Amino acid sequence: MGWMDADDGRAMGPATHSWVSTGSSDLTYTTRSIIPAEFLRQGRMMKAVVVEATGGVEVLQYKNHEAPTHSPQKALVKNEYAGLNFIDTYHRSGLYPRELSPFILGQEGGGVIEGLPNDVDSDHLGFKVGDRVVYGAFGSYAEYTSVPLDKLVPVPDDMDMKTAIACMTQGLTAHYLSSSVGAGIAKEGDWVLVYGVGSGTGQWTSQMCKLQGYKVIGTTSKGKVSDINNAKSAFGCDELIILENATGKSYADYTSVDISSKVMDITDGKGCKLIIDGIGKDTYEISLQCLAKRGLFVSFGNASGAVPAFPVLRLLPQSAYMTRPKLNDYVATREELLERAKDVFTWVKEGKLNIVIDRIFDLEQVRAAHEYLENGGAKGKVLLKL
Repeated sequence: MGWMDADDGRAMGPATHSWVSTGSSDLTYTTRSIIPAEFLRQGRMMKAVVVEATGGVEVLQYKNHEAPTHSPQKALVKNEYAGLNFIDTYHRSGLYPRELSPFILGQEGGGVIEGLPNDVDSDHLGFKVGDRVVYGAFGSYAEYTSVPLDKLVPVPDDMDMKTAIACMTQGLTAHYLSSSVGAGIAKEGDWVLVYGVGSGTGQWTSQMCKLQGYKVIGTTSKGKVSDINNAKSAFGCDELIILENATGKSYADYTSVDISSKVMDITDGKGCKLIIDGIGKDTYEISLQCLAKRGLFVSFGNASGAVPAFPVLRLLPQSAYMTRPKLNDYVATREELLERAKDVFTWVKEGKLNIVIDRIFDLEQVRAAHEYLENGGAKGKVLLKL
């Protein structure tokens, strides 16, 4: 059997791959077709969240969409949950443009492998149909996602899917921010500043910085703290700077407290060797003021907007460094991806990380989920249930 066109079912050339059958009653796989037989039928659809034009939450469309077709070296994953991250809002708004339009939103998910390509000389990297996996790949706000095999991470037998997904984008980002970006600059016992420790990536990062032996100053809003001493422990902070809430924002009011003065008081005027800033436009000036001699300013997010261009001479007074990293460059090889994931999974299972699954929305509630994240309501990981 050759390739089948989704519109009229005509063969389009010789098949070189086949899908392994799952035996599922929902999908019938055949050993001769390169995609599940159900996906060859005209009109095979799935539920997904589609963006046809960028903008606010109103552009999020929960609708029927053509299900993924086969590509070599990709697995078909039946999703159980998709993770919600700020980068999804950047893709939705157009801040980070996506090449394809329309596109299915999301880049983090997890579920069960329903199909594998029977590529010649391929061992599928050890994966089998029925394996539980999590991944970072585009198109996770959908019932099914076609995921490159080398992006799949096996879920430990003793870990639930929700926790495993929470460990991916935020956990892996926190891992490289705390262990790799500042390696050789910040050392055990040095002070580091982490913004937004009350939720999201900041919450993970502050805890992992403690595991690296750093002394951590965290910032968070009043709305995410009920008891300051308990919050320090839960967030992995030695010192916690509590800010006023910023109404309708995902971040605190960074003008409500003189953060740089507090940081200098805490550090005896030395500043921080490592500053991990996911807020962006509203905090970069504060970050520059809080740097220690030969310190590193890590700007990795844009919760308040993108950091504007500024003269490199601003780094001169402290002989400081600055970097704008992204996760993909720190999981550039499969070995690095699995090594970081193993660390995060192990720390979670050993109780060294406090993981909070804050809210779970059904996929059709995606607009409410995005509003919840952008309005600053989240106190942990937000998931979409498929």
